[in-house]
Amino acid sequence: MAPSTPRLVVPIDLTKKPWEQKFTLHNRWHPQIPAVAEVKVGELFRVEMSDWTGGVIKDDDSAVDVKSIDLSTVHYLSGPIRVVDEDGKLAKPGDLLVVEILNLGPLPGDEWGYTATFDRENGGGFLTDHFPCATKAIWYFEGIYAYSPHIPGVRFPGLTHPGIIGTAPSLELLNIWNERERELEETGLQNLKLCEVLHSRPLANLPTTRGCVLGKIEKGTPEWEKIAREAARTIPGRENGGNCDIKNLSRGSKIYLPVFVDGANFSTGDMHFSQGDGEVSFCGAIEMSGFLELKCDIIRGGMKEYLTPMGPTPLHVNPIFEIGPVEPRFSEWLVFEGISVDESGRQHYLDASVAYKRAVLNAIDYLSKFGYSKEQVYLLLSCCPCEGRISGIVDAPNTCATLAIPTAIFDQVAISL
Repeated sequence: MAPSTPRLVVPIDLTKKPWEQKFTLHNRWHPQIPAVAEVKVGELFRVEMSDWTGGVIKDDDSAVDVKSIDLSTVHYLSGPIRVVDEDGKLAKPGDLLVVEILNLGPLPGDEWGYTATFDRENGGGFLTDHFPCATKAIWYFEGIYAYSPHIPGVRFPGLTHPGIIGTAPSLELLNIWNERERELEETGLQNLKLCEVLHSRPLANLPTTRGCVLGKIEKGTPEWEKIAREAARTIPGRENGGNCDIKNLSRGSKIYLPVFVDGANFSTGDMHFSQGDGEVSFCGAIEMSGFLELKCDIIRGGMKEYLTPMGPTPLHVNPIFEIGPVEPRFSEWLVFEGISVDESGRQHYLDASVAYKRAVLNAIDYLSKFGYSKEQVYLLLSCCPCEGRISGIVDAPNTCATLAIPTAIFDQVAISL
């Protein structure tokens, strides 16, 4: 018998705000955010998502919306979704949740996306010292291809993927996140080199009630106030998966996520039509609304070696991924190298962030010779299917990072030496 049509478990109405949806979205991680749906292992189901801003960014030529966005509100996620086995028994701490991506894409009728850079005064980005002002490029989709009126002469197939997919943390794990990130922000010492590179970027994004949306939990209640002060921001990826921005997690991929709470309570969002390795402009994939069609499994005791009386040992657990068999094929690439010597000539010791920054800057300088502005190239390198590599970390003091750009994305006859 043919499989049934995937069951829609989280619908999205693009005319409504995240808190007005049938199943209110959430933008924090916390074990007490209640599940909005339940699925069984082996069941085909569909999850719809708004774009990560909940519809704040518009399809127009202005970057004012990017400049003024309140970043305390992001990312908006669909879920949490509780997972049970064939007998109706919940996934348990110590299990592994297997999430298989069967299909994905933009929401019908909303086939467009955007790539942007934040203004220095609103968070900045990887190259804020070179590009301090907010910019935006709109992309339109033709099947698997994307093109932009703001970056003409470019067309490429997207490797569509969710930027965020993860399970709810236990309270123990949440406390570990908050403690270590608060310590980092208070001391600043552990991330000093990165601060020098990124200038205005914050060291961490700590819990805040501002902009907080907690799904079914009603704002203003004592429960909401307590959870909002504890709940972790969705900005970084962590032991639960979360905001990993791995562009190859597309059709056919399997994601093995640690389970920390009963039911796993996984959530997803931040859909990308395409992304370059590093997502260097920081709002830098082709951001869009979208859907995932999924199937789950539970590996009982998959983390049993990490179990303690309090649950899985958080510091020894991270997700595992199997990359799917579907991706664009390119045969010709232009590769740019960077080393861990910054623009001022200062030597850094095996610093991959500095080396990758230099590789990106070298690519921008070169491609801007072909009629593009440097801002256009910066946006393009953040969202096209380019490949970033840490190519060498053995030859002190210099890390060698590379950025490879497929030349077939350009319609010009030659983007070459």
